Amino acid sequence: MKQLLLRTILLALAIVVPVATMAGVDIGVRISLPPPIVFAAPPDVIVMPDTNGVYAVPDIDVDMFFWSGWWWRLWEGHWYRSHYYNRGWHYYRNVPSFYFDIDPGWRGYYRDHNWYGQRWNYERIPNQRLQQNWRSWQNNRHWERQRTWGIQNYRPRPQQQRQDLRHQRQEQYQQRPEVQRQLRQPQAQQPQRQRQPRVQQPQRQRQPQAQRPQTQRQPRVQRPQRQRQPQQQRSQPRGQQHQGESQH
Repeated sequence: MKQLLLRTILLALAIVVPVATMAGVDIGVRISLPPPIVFAAPPDVIVMPDTNGVYAVPDIDVDMFFWSGWWWRLWEGHWYRSHYYNRGWHYYRNVPSFYFDIDPGWRGYYRDHNWYGQRWNYERIPNQRLQQNWRSWQNNRHWERQRTWGIQNYRPRPQQQRQDLRHQRQEQYQQRPEVQRQLRQPQAQQPQRQRQPRVQQPQRQRQPQAQRPQTQRQPRVQRPQRQRQPQQQRSQPRGQQHQGESQH
């Protein structure tokens, strides 16, 4: 009877655990994961002008980027990243730093092949080529220095103008309805890791120090004292003898 009950419990766990996994919930931070995007083939990307190695997937309706070895997604006001374009998404607590370098109107410019009045001959980059070269392109600033991002007669914006645009885009991002909803909600907390009790190592008992046997002092042999010979009386001086004889 006990074996039957145990088998029933194990079967129930085998059924429940995969369901919780497929539910698309990151239990660690209690935030729903984005729905998967189905790709018939690895997606092509295009490089974003005025950025250092930021690539966008142009053939889908959601924002999906590649930067610094990660795929990035924005969904319902939260950011997620993965090393794979179609799986393995994890919640990312902050807004990635590259995002405010991207022009919000890039989709329209992509459709018109026009970037602020200049012809934009963007290049569709296959995923395999991206994975092989993204690091060297980023380190060498390949698209800015050699290709000007495929824009004819384009001059990169000055650094101060880029900073002003970043600040302006950051304010616009904060005003988005989905971002505002997330700001009103309490911040998701990650579970605190339980500290493992510190294993105390047994103290080494000090071995009693072996006492050296005290050497018994040998009794000191007293040498026999030499007996002093009685001192012979010295003979009186002759002068005194004469005086005694005269008195007689």
